[in-house]
Amino acid sequence: MGREAVDRGYTVLFTSAAALMAGLTKAHADGRLEEKLLQLSKPKLLIIDELGYLPLEPAAAHLFFQLVSRRYERASMLITSNRPVGEWGHVFGDAVAATAILDRLLHHSQVITIRGDSYRLRDKRRSGLLQKAAAPTPITSES
Repeated sequence: MGREAVDRGYTVLFTSAAALMAGLTKAHADGRLEEKLLQLSKPKLLIIDELGYLPLEPAAAHLFFQLVSRRYERASMLITSNRPVGEWGHVFGDAVAATAILDRLLHHSQVITIRGDSYRLRDKRRSGLLQKAAAPTPITSES
């Protein structure tokens, strides 16, 4: 999706959730949060990969809320996660922040759930190196 957006002339920024949160946390500590939020608000599409892979500290969840709020109804976000949206409350570590984040993310979203084996490991499974997973792992994408 990101490449298609670039091909159509849109500005796109891709980042992992871990790198995004590290950048926001550092900017906050350095007194440059406003500058960082402005930078992250500029691309027409912000792609955040692997949100929820690691839980966020409540302070980080509040920083993420500021980003989501800044982009809400102004620019698109595409978020990938191996966790269903129903589990995101645990990811953010703060129920109030989680509710506010999800309220804005889900308001105009298209949720795509992909079920099945890992795309990255399919060749290893075909070769017999890995056994097939017992249950499908959902991968959810938010925009």
